[in-house]
Amino acid sequence: MSKSRKFPLLPALLATTLLLVVSVGGWLFSQYRQFSDAPLALPQGEQVLEVARGDGFQTIVGKLRVLGIDEGHEWEWRLLARELDVARKLQAGDYRVEPGLSPRALLGRLASGKVIHYGITLVEGWNFRELRAALASENGLVQTLPGMSDDQVMAALERPGLHPEGRFLPETYHYTRGMSDLDVLRRALSAMEQSVAEVWAERDSDLPLQSPEELLVLASIIEKETGAAHERPTIAGVFVRRLKLGMRLQTDPTVIYGIGSAYDGNIRKRDLETDTPYNTYTRAGLPPTPIAMPGRAALQAAAHPEKGSALFFVSRNDGTHVFSSTLAEHNRAVDCYQRKRCP
Repeated sequence: MSKSRKFPLLPALLATTLLLVVSVGGWLFSQYRQFSDAPLALPQGEQVLEVARGDGFQTIVGKLRVLGIDEGHEWEWRLLARELDVARKLQAGDYRVEPGLSPRALLGRLASGKVIHYGITLVEGWNFRELRAALASENGLVQTLPGMSDDQVMAALERPGLHPEGRFLPETYHYTRGMSDLDVLRRALSAMEQSVAEVWAERDSDLPLQSPEELLVLASIIEKETGAAHERPTIAGVFVRRLKLGMRLQTDPTVIYGIGSAYDGNIRKRDLETDTPYNTYTRAGLPPTPIAMPGRAALQAAAHPEKGSALFFVSRNDGTHVFSSTLAEHNRAVDCYQRKRCP
């Protein structure tokens, strides 16, 4: 008896099985394509996916599940990662997952490292204590500074023995999750050193300043005295003329800095008379270090002060000042704007 007569249903069974396999395979392929290119379900709107260093592919998929972004597509994620060859190429960082993003696009984003960039703005006129507090409030930064003294911070920045005040350029610095507070400080330190060097190289030739360090110190005082940006060169001119004449700078911000944490918001006569290394009422010349972080404009003002004859200024209490060339003029301005005895 022939084989075909012995198993008459075999060809039909094979054909049916093949058809079933093809049908199931087609359905699975259709499901896969629909999953990989369709927008992710975002029940709570835009989400942030945090990928830590060392996270494996399954861990990342699990984090998507915790965020409510994906449910029940285990094999589809595996197949998509294999198709794109990215399972071992996903980079650490924070990723924005917004409406309309497909799984394919998301994995491409994770593989290319298109992470969220955060920003911290260092404000002109901040002192180092305020700068450290701002860094400590940034949740996206790895915190390494708490517990370190100022001296230890500067040593970690490879500037041992350098006073930290005024050494960091006020700007907005962008960072990604995983960077540290020290990374931001390192960039701000480099930016300030470069800025001071550039400004010093182009300074006016007749400045009574002996070094880039003195330029930085003067710029920090200008920064703290300036309420209106356009007055920076004018204020710089007053201080430069005083230095040339050997007059004391007599600037309140240096006194306040010398008082330190004991300052309660008011300067009293005894404060002006109490000698500290920063009291420019009792000591001639510049204080020993900067008193705050000067911005680029203050550096430029210190290097290119406005010409003129003014030797005094007093606040109008609106952020601007009245400038005077003689003590008599200055006293009249003080009477008017500080003692409210305007003629």
